Amino acid sequence: MRFLFSAQGWPYLLAPFILVAVLLEFAFHADPVLIFVSAALGIIPTAALMGLATEELAARAGPGIGGFLNVTLGNAAELIIAVFLLAEGLQEVVKASIIGSILGNLLLVLGLAMFVGGLGRSRQSFNRTAATAQAAMLFLAVAALIMPAIYALIQGGGLPGVEEVIHDYGSDLEELSLGVAIVLGITYVGGLIFSMRTHRDVFNPVAHGAEDAGHHATHGWSVKRSLAMLAIAGVAVGLVSEILVGSISEAAESIGISEFFVGVIVVAVVGNAAEHWVAVLVARKDKMDLAVNIAIGSAAQIALFVAPILVLLSFVIGPGPMPLVFNGFELGAVLIAVLIGAYVTQEGESNWFEGLQLLAVYVVSALAFLYA
Repeated sequence: MRFLFSAQGWPYLLAPFILVAVLLEFAFHADPVLIFVSAALGIIPTAALMGLATEELAARAGPGIGGFLNVTLGNAAELIIAVFLLAEGLQEVVKASIIGSILGNLLLVLGLAMFVGGLGRSRQSFNRTAATAQAAMLFLAVAALIMPAIYALIQGGGLPGVEEVIHDYGSDLEELSLGVAIVLGITYVGGLIFSMRTHRDVFNPVAHGAEDAGHHATHGWSVKRSLAMLAIAGVAVGLVSEILVGSISEAAESIGISEFFVGVIVVAVVGNAAEHWVAVLVARKDKMDLAVNIAIGSAAQIALFVAPILVLLSFVIGPGPMPLVFNGFELGAVLIAVLIGAYVTQEGESNWFEGLQLLAVYVVSALAFLYA
């Protein structure tokens, strides 16, 4: 019981919203806004449980496999949500959630970590080499995400509109997006080899601090129990994600906001809320190596792993392949976020004011998305 009211256990206090969302959807056929809010809150504990099970499994699997599991399953909850969005044909919402996750990690999470961690301290330090390596991966990802949009503009197809649900660009851009996804995936594998084999000493501070990440991996779960909890969490995430996705369109219309805003802000935040909190928590404990790795590493994983996987899945799920062509708001915001993220981490030091500035950029972006 004490764990539930601790800094690490609070997400599980939201577990009743899983049942609430199920009842509102299937038993009462309630207002879409109530269903959406309940499902969004219900996603948080399921994602937290998935993260905890992953940490426990990784702790039993050894450093090599454990690191791979942590990195690969770090955004599993968000990937599951996106798959349901794909199945519903909400491709532009999927792309909004991809960009929203990158922005959320680089601006909101990193900003909060620097701000909260910097309060009462003149500065905090972290491994500049590791942060720079991950920032470089993000630059590559942004280049890859921008090129299909440039192609679309030059060929006269234009960028998708904010209010669109799906935009058909034809086979050329679908094939180009597939090629880009493959390149990003190969780069992701290269990044795993770089961080866990050839240059793992650079990332060792993260490994040593992993137990302070908020999950602690001290529950003593066996491999069998960890796998069982991971399976339960996956089913729960899938169920609540289906409810969440099914209510997006009507809820957005009722509230008076666009599906684009829901994808880029709401879906992106709730899918990673537990992990976001972990970064802030460890930053307050002056473990900025881990906080920066969570923020930038998660953003890189979204761009290099989740986005390519979703492009590949779109060829077999939903109405058709999803071209990696983002709208103007998304392209501008992600380019700014990556540039700022690289700039504030280049010296290997941070302070509360830098965190405040990152948060300000995120709020400005969110306001622009709201009025888009």
